Amino acid sequence: MKIAAADLSAFCAWLRSGEKSRATIEKYRREAARFAAWLDGRDAGRELACGYKEALAGERTPAGVNGAVAALNCLFEFLGMPACRLKAVKVQRRIFRDEEKELTQAEYRRLLEAAKGKRNERLLLVMETICASGIRVSELRFFTVEAVRTGRVEVTNKGKTRTVFLPGKLQKVLLKYARSRRIDAGPVFITRSGRPLDRSNIWHEMKALCKAARVAEGKVFPHNLRHLFARTFYGLEKDIVRLADILGHSSVNTTRIYTMESGETHRRQLEKMRLVI
Repeated sequence: MKIAAADLSAFCAWLRSGEKSRATIEKYRREAARFAAWLDGRDAGRELACGYKEALAGERTPAGVNGAVAALNCLFEFLGMPACRLKAVKVQRRIFRDEEKELTQAEYRRLLEAAKGKRNERLLLVMETICASGIRVSELRFFTVEAVRTGRVEVTNKGKTRTVFLPGKLQKVLLKYARSRRIDAGPVFITRSGRPLDRSNIWHEMKALCKAARVAEGKVFPHNLRHLFARTFYGLEKDIVRLADILGHSSVNTTRIYTMESGETHRRQLEKMRLVI
């Protein structure tokens, strides 16, 4: 069958009915649209689906290919085309994290100072909120004045609800910020028009801090603050099961990605073993 624009719109509606996150819906819509454009009017089928996967392999990393495969398999399920389902590319599980993309605490603090220097109080508090609570950037909308007053936020994401507790200092500065902006109810972080702050706004504002903070652009994006929270928490508690619950992960295997040590840390541990005379 041919994939038309109407099919893509219906696909997005189907994803919303399945309570997929906005970020997932947008990603899957984009991947489905790229596949439809690649088909160029041809009927979608197993052979062409495999051909598209091969084409992607020449353009993307294995992880990038698997991201597209996940989206397309969801599309094929929606279209009632199970025979077109694709297998993910096998990737050996990484045991070390990429140090070039790892945001350190020192770099995080420089980003906060840069936000202060630009008098961007909202961005400063957004970064502190994500990094001090471990939430996803898409979950900021649940930080309402009412919730912050109680010191706990009920977050619903990917069909699951969890309670996020706020450190006392964060609770205090958020309430002070809300009062100064005359925000009496609803989301604390809003645009000038009163709408909840969007991830794209935060992403672009964070990137604008890189030069002043002397931090590589590749390290500066909202989700890296969540990773910093995870590494810091795990360094103190060494409790990966509890961390998985706090982050809202269904599997600790996902959480392990957040807590992987660097290759340099592993090398230092080998040196301490002193097994070469």
